[in-house]
Amino acid sequence: MTFSQKNLNPNETIALDLHPHWWYFSGPVMALVVSIIGGIWALTTDGGSNVGKAMRVVFLAALVLTAIWVVARYLKWMTTNFVITSHRLIFRTGVLAKKGIEIPLERVNNVNFNQSVFERVLGAGDLLIESGGEDGQSRFSDIKHPDQVQRMIHSQMEIAAERRGGYSRSAGTAGTASVADELERLEGMLQRGTLSQEEFDSQKRKLLG
Repeated sequence: MTFSQKNLNPNETIALDLHPHWWYFSGPVMALVVSIIGGIWALTTDGGSNVGKAMRVVFLAALVLTAIWVVARYLKWMTTNFVITSHRLIFRTGVLAKKGIEIPLERVNNVNFNQSVFERVLGAGDLLIESGGEDGQSRFSDIKHPDQVQRMIHSQMEIAAERRGGYSRSAGTAGTASVADELERLEGMLQRGTLSQEEFDSQKRKLLG
C-alpha cells in the first residue's frame, strides 16, 4: 500500500516511499517454519500414546498462532511507510491504531545509518535522524538500502534549501540567500560528498566574485 496523496500538502511531491525490508518478516516466518517442521514430526511419529497426542495438539496450536503472527506482521508491513517528500520526512505505521512521525526537512540536522555485516549483505539497516524538534533523535529500523536513503534525504534537503533561498531572493529578504549561508550550505555538501572539491571551489569563486 503506497502512501496516500491526500496526506500531502499543496505543491508537495513524494521522492521516496518505502515499506520495511523483507527481513522484517524474519521472526514470524522462522517461527512458522519451526511449527510446520514440528507438526510434521508429530504426525509421523507414533500418535497412539498420550504423549504423542499431546505433541500433536501443541504443534497444531503453535502452527495456528504463528500463522496468525505472520498475517498480522504482513498487515503491519503493508501499513508502514517511510516517506521522503519535497518538504518532510514522514513515518506512518499501524493497522487500526495509527502512529507517526513528521520531520520538516529544514529541521533535519544530521542523518546517520548503521549496518552490520549481515545487514549489509541483505541490503537492510537502521537510520538515525537528528532534528531540531522536541524528540531530538528518531531511529528507523529495517530500512532498505539505508545509505541510498541517506543520500536521498540530503538531496531533498539541498533542493528545499535552494527553493527557500529562491523565495527569499524574490521577496527581497536578507539572510537565507546571503553569501555566508550559501558558503555554509556548500561546505555541508562538500563534507557529505555530494560536491567534489573542484565543484566546491568553483561555486565558492562565483559567490565571492
